[in-house]
Amino acid sequence: MAAARGAGVDLTVVGPEAPLVDGVVDLFEREGLLVFGPAAAAAQLEGSKIFSKRFMERAGIPTARFVATADVLEALGALQEFTYPVVIKADGLAAGKGVVICPDRGGAEGTLSGMFSGALVGAAGGRVVIEEFLTGEEVSFIGLSDGERVLPLEPSQDHKTIYENDEGPNTGGMGAYSDSRIITAEQREFVMREVMDRTVQRMKAEGTPFKGFLYAGLMMTPDRGPMVLEFNVRLGDPETQALLHRMDCDFGALLYEAARGQVKPELLKFKDDPSVCVVLAAAGYPGKVRTGDEISGIAEAEQEGATVFHAGTKVADGKLVTSGGRVLGVTHSGATLHAAIENAYRACDKIRFEGMQIRRDIGKKGLKRWATGL
Repeated sequence: MAAARGAGVDLTVVGPEAPLVDGVVDLFEREGLLVFGPAAAAAQLEGSKIFSKRFMERAGIPTARFVATADVLEALGALQEFTYPVVIKADGLAAGKGVVICPDRGGAEGTLSGMFSGALVGAAGGRVVIEEFLTGEEVSFIGLSDGERVLPLEPSQDHKTIYENDEGPNTGGMGAYSDSRIITAEQREFVMREVMDRTVQRMKAEGTPFKGFLYAGLMMTPDRGPMVLEFNVRLGDPETQALLHRMDCDFGALLYEAARGQVKPELLKFKDDPSVCVVLAAAGYPGKVRTGDEISGIAEAEQEGATVFHAGTKVADGKLVTSGGRVLGVTHSGATLHAAIENAYRACDKIRFEGMQIRRDIGKKGLKRWATGL
């Protein structure tokens, strides 16, 4: 806050979820500084899975059946209410690693043991949500709210697991793409009405108005329609990289007006071209990450027209090296989704570092929509 005041900053946009949950927006607003993001009470939509699920239940927002508990014996007993696979979620913030899909009773019991002991995600697992497993295709739907209205961004799709074909443990995201064809006009209308608008109006009615980015992680179930898997209270990563690559407007001006309480739809414009972001991850991710590996080829990738977003990098002894799990987000667009995918991977192939992990199927699910003309 002191830095913002000292630099005469007109608007502060809060990115990470932890400071939002801790109340950084409340602090800025008390000091009369313009800030965009939800207050701590509204940020509980992401800060607590239990709060979020109970809110959805109260508001009539479509979501999976669940049991919430802080007691391991109660959790073990609740398992008999579900078929397998079953989903177990840590209640608190866990950097994208607090969701475990358990294929059988043994896996579920082991996950609950790890959650409650703190071995899996520390204090975040002291309370858990046990949830029915939903099938379908996941979609990230992000809206921008001024506390009264919600302006939808273009749809995107994250790829959460470390390996191709959605295999392996969950990560913070191994890539994403944005394409208007991800959902139909009818599905978009349903999500806006039954999820986004309903959430903002209910939050306002409960005395915790939501201003900021409202991210709904959806499962597009074949028999029950769009169902909310989770809420985030910020732009998603790596969805943001793909979305920003498509934007054809002054995003800062849009956020400035929204922070002042009046979101203006005419300020938001997207290019038609789909975009793809491919994450390059470090050796060992999402487990124990090796750092310090030298990175080369970024300039060559950018010469291909890509935007390379840095996430887990630093300069050491005059060299760019890895410093985290998800190292780079290589992002490109194209006239078609197929072209965007080719462009992104051609740029990725210019980059090298020891132990680099990459999924080669980012955006592949979307190609079927182009093939069928949807």
